[in-house]
Amino acid sequence: MRILLIEDDPDLADVLALGLRNESYAVDLATTCAHAEELLRLTTYDVACFDLGLPDGDGLELVRRLARDPELRRPRRSLVLTARDAVADRVAGLDAGADDYLVKPFHFAELVARVRALGRRGESHGSTLHVGELTLDLAAHTARRADTELALTAREFSLLRYFMHHPGEVLSAEDLLEHVWDAHANPFTTSVRVILSRLRRKLGEPPLIVTITNVGYQLKGRP
Repeated sequence: MRILLIEDDPDLADVLALGLRNESYAVDLATTCAHAEELLRLTTYDVACFDLGLPDGDGLELVRRLARDPELRRPRRSLVLTARDAVADRVAGLDAGADDYLVKPFHFAELVARVRALGRRGESHGSTLHVGELTLDLAAHTARRADTELALTAREFSLLRYFMHHPGEVLSAEDLLEHVWDAHANPFTTSVRVILSRLRRKLGEPPLIVTITNVGYQLKGRP
């Protein structure tokens, strides 16, 4: 899952971005409305987290613009992170188009839980994914093939999660870069191939992720 974090407090931004990356999310960070708009023109995010008091404008206006500006790619879900705690502020945030509203200060665990809930909203699997012999527990951050627990790195876990959200689909390297890696990833590196090779090895035999020549990769199995 790829997340856009819009936060102008550098210390808080660094802590939140690091924590979310440790939870296996790909995180792009923006500290101004202008920077956020630049990223939203290029990438469709799974979840965007909006601070409201930004140095060059109000994040709430940016949330409103997502619905009417065709140049901006609307995130699948939006979460407002702000110190504005009045009921009227919460109502304004939700009416502007946000899917959730979290008041600062908050516990990081609650942020992760809300991001996780937003990511699965509209889907029926809850916090656990099943594809064939594979089981991925998003809350416990564990993966199993049949009765064997898999020791995955954060990036491997995130890559497997994306495949399990799209079982049977052929995913290109570009798809994987866009949804599993953040904006700092170099599209000309072998990063996807290297991480994918490690993941395949850990998944064991017979192979579950196959290469479709000149097209991409496919996770075999049904939910």
